Amino acid sequence: MKLAVIAFAILIGALSTQQPALAQSGDDDDGDPEPKVTRASQNVPELILGSKDDSYAVNRKDFELVSGQGYRWKITSAAGLEYKFVTDLFRNVWMNQIVINDLEVHMNGAPAWLEFDSEGTINVQFSTVRPGEYTWSIPDLADKGMTGKIIIK
Repeated sequence: MKLAVIAFAILIGALSTQQPALAQSGDDDDGDPEPKVTRASQNVPELILGSKDDSYAVNRKDFELVSGQGYRWKITSAAGLEYKFVTDLFRNVWMNQIVINDLEVHMNGAPAWLEFDSEGTINVQFSTVRPGEYTWSIPDLADKGMTGKIIIK
């Protein structure tokens, strides 16, 4: 009888104890799953400044990244104008390297800006470390639409 009472008490205790709710991995408040951070660097969609038909065209203005992830970002000048690419993102990431024509630039800090004197691509490799909203622009041409934002979640 004592054993039955003890077993019943344990059963009632186990059933009445509330277990903490565990958030599912990758879920956030808006219901959209967040991308997982991986060891491999991910490609950011290429940013193309200008085109053959429009020197002020931009193929994409906004970018969304994940904190703690490594990235490779191709930034390309496709027109004949000189572009001075400026972003506060570079001061808020761990900069791995900048690659231009298979030549690597390794640094111990952020570049002030990237300058395109002619058509070509600069590949920037970095790891995001600080969530936030950052801007990019071609300062002299921002009023012509050459500006955007980068969000790190």
